Amino acid sequence: MQEELLIAKNEVQEKGFLDVDIDPTLDLFAEIERLKKEKNAIILAHLYQEPDIQDIVIPDLKAGCSLSESCPPPLFKKFKEQHPDHVVISYINCSAGIKALTDVICTSSNAKAIVNSFPPEQPIIFAPDKNLGGWINRTTGRNMLLWNGACMVHEIFSLEKITRLKVRHPKAKLIAHPECEEPVLRIADFIGSTTQLLSYVKNSPEKEFIVATEAGILHQMVKQAPDKTFIPAPPDNSCACNDCPHMKRNTLEKVYLCMQYEQPEVIMEE
Repeated sequence: MQEELLIAKNEVQEKGFLDVDIDPTLDLFAEIERLKKEKNAIILAHLYQEPDIQDIVIPDLKAGCSLSESCPPPLFKKFKEQHPDHVVISYINCSAGIKALTDVICTSSNAKAIVNSFPPEQPIIFAPDKNLGGWINRTTGRNMLLWNGACMVHEIFSLEKITRLKVRHPKAKLIAHPECEEPVLRIADFIGSTTQLLSYVKNSPEKEFIVATEAGILHQMVKQAPDKTFIPAPPDNSCACNDCPHMKRNTLEKVYLCMQYEQPEVIMEE
């Protein structure tokens, strides 16, 4: 076992995770709970993760983000230098390198409020999501300069298929994350962050919803509103592309191995 573990640690940068065999009879839920208490650890997980799931460790180093990767820090640094009079507001779904080049970080929940906190005459660069930035421009009357980045999951929804779905489900409300493309947002009944979408379906008197965001949120929606029906918005093709492939790399087995051996570790440069 020690030799297998040593090999796995040496290969962690290449594979992105600890590739170690786990006893199939092991109760992973119980073991992870035990390790949380033993190591005084906190597990942070996004709503888009699988339903099962001050040193920093991560289950899979290769669980990246298409939105973050669409905004390389060296290119963005040059872009920023071309507009020295602009304030930089960046969506939190960006790399540490982009955050270091940013004046203010926002979430999809507070983005409009943060933008509106600046005087109308203040020029703004918004990064990295052009769809979220475009939605803010349209709803605030701003003319922010947008970085040309996007989330792969929120760009694959088919307007044609959603329109047909609305015809088949005339009582269903279309709810969408502002990272979706403009045509989808224009026909949405409600637009909001993941937290706002969850609150909306929980408190709405409506019973049926078409959901245009990463499909992992449906698990929480069903938990919070079990008497309601949730239909994932269809992508342009036949694949399950409204599942984020990066998020889904984090499995229960990888979480267990990550906590057991505290590998792979994330080390940030000063």
